[in-house]
Amino acid sequence: MSSSQPYSILRTALIADAAASGVSAVLMLAGASMLERFTGLPAALLRGAGLILIPFVAFVGYLAAQARLTGAAVWAVIVCNALWVMGSTLLLLGGWVAPTTLGYAFVIAQAVAVAVFVELQYIGLRRPSQITA
Repeated sequence: MSSSQPYSILRTALIADAAASGVSAVLMLAGASMLERFTGLPAALLRGAGLILIPFVAFVGYLAAQARLTGAAVWAVIVCNALWVMGSTLLLLGGWVAPTTLGYAFVIAQAVAVAVFVELQYIGLRRPSQITA
């Protein structure tokens, strides 16, 4: 597969990551107060997470649209995603918040989805035709 093919596993994973992260950002920014009631997660935390996602979505979307993908840029996305998964895990295990059952499900579902993106992006990165140096 050539990296210029729009539906390579790496490019598809990046597009899906940008789309899912964008939806999450909008949900957390626009619905923070409502989410707080149902999840038990502080609205300020949700808004902060939504704000963090905005530049990430822009970067991943920009990267996915490039004709050639660079290994360093893809690694940056993978590292950011891995940090999100670790942060989500620490949030639930650290005792800093008291989420409801739905709150646990919300955080865990995001962490699992992001972990899947990490795996798909890593698999795509290992295919030399997908990237440039």
